[in-house]
Amino acid sequence: MQEKTPSILVITAIVIALGLLAYFLYQPIVNNLNLGLDLSGGLRVVLEAEEKEGQKVTPDTIQKAVGILRDRVDKLGVKETALYPQGQNRVVVEIAGEDDPEAAVDILKNTAELEFWDENNNVMVTGKHLKDAQARMTQTGEGAEVLIDFDKEGSRLFAKATSENVGKPIKIVIDGSIISAPTVQEPITDGTARITGNFTAKEAQDLAVLLRSGALPVSLKVIEKRSIGPVLGADSLSKSIKAGIIGLIAILIFMLGYYRLPGLVADISLVLYSLLVLGTMSLLGAVLTLPGIAGFALSIGMAVDANVIIYERLKEELRYGKTLHAAIDAGFKRALWTILDSNITTLISAMVLMYFGTGPVKGFAVTLSIGVVASMLVALTFTRYLLIQVGHVSKNKKLYGV
Repeated sequence: MQEKTPSILVITAIVIALGLLAYFLYQPIVNNLNLGLDLSGGLRVVLEAEEKEGQKVTPDTIQKAVGILRDRVDKLGVKETALYPQGQNRVVVEIAGEDDPEAAVDILKNTAELEFWDENNNVMVTGKHLKDAQARMTQTGEGAEVLIDFDKEGSRLFAKATSENVGKPIKIVIDGSIISAPTVQEPITDGTARITGNFTAKEAQDLAVLLRSGALPVSLKVIEKRSIGPVLGADSLSKSIKAGIIGLIAILIFMLGYYRLPGLVADISLVLYSLLVLGTMSLLGAVLTLPGIAGFALSIGMAVDANVIIYERLKEELRYGKTLHAAIDAGFKRALWTILDSNITTLISAMVLMYFGTGPVKGFAVTLSIGVVASMLVALTFTRYLLIQVGHVSKNKKLYGV
């Protein structure tokens, strides 16, 4: 009786704590989840390429523009964007879940062609020699600036330009607009330059991203801009949630009925697992798409599978006549490598999808990866601890499915 009482108190405290966590954290977590285009809709913009001097619009230049735009999207941290060419001279951009999607589009469509002019407006250095661009606060702490580094050829050209223009202004020009025109005090030979212009921290960061991504090979103008509804319909989300709840309840009932006390432990672990996955997605700002919901459902199946493997090993050890605590220890040890093997191979597949995939495919991979890691952590730590505590309460083998 002395052994049972502390264990019962521990189990009760864990259940109450999880219940309170689920009650208080569920709504904030759900509210902070970013929904993808297929679930929440967003903004759809069609950009049309305009020929620049000496640069014609071709399928190759459009593909290059799409690649640069996609790089900008990744660096700007836009939650989910679909980018694809349309016809011979157009690019379609679809943005979901942005607080200010139109501002994001304005940044994306900027050509970001960097040039340095002398006082007679002759081009001395261009952005094609740029190696890196980073935003930082000015030395006075008022406003921000962009520090740029040139490659070897750019450093040579910039050193030549500053040497020839000591005491004269050099104009820093982006997309034909003069940003600033500082006077050269002395030759700059280290291949660095500063772009100032009373920028805010965000403006400087956005400019640095555009410069690092490179200039677009063609100018883009907006010819269509409109809001779009959920690609798969708003009812898809409610149906998916309903199906997920029904499936989860069925799993909880099955585990409890088939494995009894260990099944109860599995049910409690699944609640913690679900909170971990959704909470991690919310903290990381991950986008939840319909394929992502499928990834979450798949990872729930893997979490249950881990418990099934452990409990079947436990039942085998009990049938061999081992004591309950010895059976629990042996069951986890025997199941460890099987669980690790299945989860690691799934994680490798998810990483490949995440690296090579785009849009919904990447959403599926992210959700699955988070779920797999959470599954291993919960199964091999929390489930083990809770099962040991349950073992102190009752050693009746019938309550363990034997």
